Amino acid sequence: MKIDNVPLDLLIPNMLSATVYVIQIFILTILLSIPLGFLVALARRSRFKLISVPTRIYQLVFRGTPLMLQLIFFMYGPYYIFGFSFDRFTACIIAFTINYAAYFGEIFRGGIASIPKGQYEAAKVLGYTKLQTFMRIVLPQVIKNVIPATGNELMTLVKDTSLAQVISIPELFRVATNAGSKYFSTVPIVIAAVFYLVMNTVVEFAFKWIEKKFDYYRN
Repeated sequence: MKIDNVPLDLLIPNMLSATVYVIQIFILTILLSIPLGFLVALARRSRFKLISVPTRIYQLVFRGTPLMLQLIFFMYGPYYIFGFSFDRFTACIIAFTINYAAYFGEIFRGGIASIPKGQYEAAKVLGYTKLQTFMRIVLPQVIKNVIPATGNELMTLVKDTSLAQVISIPELFRVATNAGSKYFSTVPIVIAAVFYLVMNTVVEFAFKWIEKKFDYYRN
């Protein structure tokens, strides 16, 4: 079957294979950047400037520069600086993880700051340690509060995976643009847009479900 001279029986399987890279980047970035983001949030709240100031600078750098440039840096920078280089996929995951951890760190920091100080004081009176207070009282509320912002970031992550093409990762958008150039057609780009929309629809519904699960925990 062809549309505008584009053989869909060849294009669709290629795009499905390329979508695997999108999913891999997405999942690995979540697994690595969310825990790192919590550590960044805690470091930002540290009363020790030797911890909080470098963390703030790190966030400024990685939130203030394009992810595309960061991908290029982690692909080629280590070779010129240290004499070794990462493979393309590893460089991609490192860049995405460090970039998104900076954003998640700010989201989580805001979530922690939104918890009234009175809850900390009440927990202290009840005999909770600082760790128990954070894990049993603060953390569940923080998770509930940051779900919408986190979901929004993850929908952005799905779209940002297209930037991996700058270091020649054969992901969905790269396959679509190559096919568009080959067949002189916009059909591959339109199909890629549908793929991204479907993936983001799944993410949105997943976070709606998670949000309902946390409805029992009201501030």
